[in-house]
Amino acid sequence: MSSVAVMLGALLVPLLALGTPARSAEPDWPDAITIATASPGGTYFAYGEGLAKILTRVLGIRVATRPTEGPSENIRLIEDGQAQIGFVTMGVAQQGWNGMGDWTQGKQYRAMRALFPMYDTPFHFIVMQDKGAHSSSELAGKRLGVGPQGGTSATYTPKLLATLKLDAPLSYGTWADLTMRLAEGELDGLVVAAGVPFPAVAELEAKNKVRYVPLTPDQILSLRLAIPELNASLIPAGTYPSLMYGYETVGLYNFAVARLDLPASLAYEIVKGVFDHHEEMLEVHPAAASTVPKNFVHNTFLPYHDGSIRYYGNTVAPGVVLGD
Repeated sequence: MSSVAVMLGALLVPLLALGTPARSAEPDWPDAITIATASPGGTYFAYGEGLAKILTRVLGIRVATRPTEGPSENIRLIEDGQAQIGFVTMGVAQQGWNGMGDWTQGKQYRAMRALFPMYDTPFHFIVMQDKGAHSSSELAGKRLGVGPQGGTSATYTPKLLATLKLDAPLSYGTWADLTMRLAEGELDGLVVAAGVPFPAVAELEAKNKVRYVPLTPDQILSLRLAIPELNASLIPAGTYPSLMYGYETVGLYNFAVARLDLPASLAYEIVKGVFDHHEEMLEVHPAAASTVPKNFVHNTFLPYHDGSIRYYGNTVAPGVVLGD
């Protein structure tokens, strides 16, 4: 073999090692796992892409993402074994667990187990500043974009509007498409439920002036009474350039869930990897500031995966279900 070939071989080995993670020593681990996220332009998508890169390096197995319509599709993919991890809001997860949401058609989805808390998902109503509504009552009859069908916004907006006694035609699609349609005047507003700052909204704000339509305290109370899984939520001032004051609204907490048959040792290393690399997660998306162990208390009904139980140990908050 020539000296040139030897040199090329010496260079190629480390490059291949970077592109192909080493196989884990754990014999029961799969060669690869898939994280079900959501559509491009959303927080789930950005969070998932960054998380997959971190876990690929930390676990030594391939971790890929799968764009989806959001929590309800993620739950179905986990149930069918097409994804091993998925992102969900606890409201949609509760619907799936109990088989109560319209999308479940009465089926109980019981293959998912809680892994780790992600962040809060506040609902925000967005219009163009030059011609949009100033109060929620002015949204009646307006064309509202609510994201992909199966996403949190699409699932909950009809309930929000019904509680607020508002009727409005809804449009579905990717957030990148809907924000473009809003800017071009094809839509009158957006109802966004996502971790903030929401990438598609941040991109919209970079080119356009928008307004965040407020909810009154009475409306927030009415929504929480009508839809008990909602929590009080606040988007801090300055989260977006046009948001000059704290935006009080309602929200849902997000969790990463996994199939119950994911090896416990792997689930443990996933949870440990997420929390041990918190600073890297913050670089992925600012919403990861809430991806910390203490926020496991935001799950009050979904059993935790055995690997998560091992990580959290015996520290259990009242009302938190750690086992089946």
